[in-house]
Amino acid sequence: MNRRDFVSLVGAGAAAFSAKPLLAAVSGAKIKAIAFDGLAVFDVRPVATLAERVFPGRGEEMSALWRTRQFEYTWLRTVGRQYADFWQVTEEALVFSCKSLKLELTKADSDRLMQSYLELKVWPDAPAALKELKASGLRMALLSNFTAAMLDQAVKNSGLEGIFADHLSTDRVRTFKPDPQAYKMALSAFGLRKEEIAFAAFGGWDAVGAKWFGYPTFWVNRAHAAAEELGAVPDGVGRDLNDLTIFVQARQ
Repeated sequence: MNRRDFVSLVGAGAAAFSAKPLLAAVSGAKIKAIAFDGLAVFDVRPVATLAERVFPGRGEEMSALWRTRQFEYTWLRTVGRQYADFWQVTEEALVFSCKSLKLELTKADSDRLMQSYLELKVWPDAPAALKELKASGLRMALLSNFTAAMLDQAVKNSGLEGIFADHLSTDRVRTFKPDPQAYKMALSAFGLRKEEIAFAAFGGWDAVGAKWFGYPTFWVNRAHAAAEELGAVPDGVGRDLNDLTIFVQARQ
């Protein structure tokens, strides 16, 4: 995957990245469950592809701003205690991005772009890796800012029914990651200790948030992005769910 594929996902420059997963020393409790961020499993690139069709020559720029503003709004709403679900946040970020770039967003185009979030499917490596993890006896759940409806549809689109025990949408606690209340949902869902639950993050900031909370954390760094400078590092870093499998199997 080249940098163009990813700039609209993360709005950040690519960084040098090892071809092998980077793992911390194996120690502590055995991992019995995994909580996944939705984007570690589901491929959001088709959203950017559609944006380029809607705004030829400007789609990459718009989708990069849209993606960045989408998460900035989750953080601002969390800090300001003004919760709105991720679907609303996503639509508001879309409107802002188009206005900011002076792009005309029709109702039809807005509907098409929003609908693309209900058409997401898994990354190519995900089905086999998830089945291997489940066969090993691990319990798995999605812990995501996505609404439950968005997660349900992505699972259905991808044929992953029966893989995940639960969909832990942040709607349940009316806050967004990296608020500790969001990560805490997995403790109740699995009935396990922090040390026994691995968190699989897509974003570097999410990997830091999960590590702050106390989970053994693996960063699925599909974007080959630079690590965040926030005083914490994940326990493992890799490029896909196959690398996550290696990380987890070393601690089973």
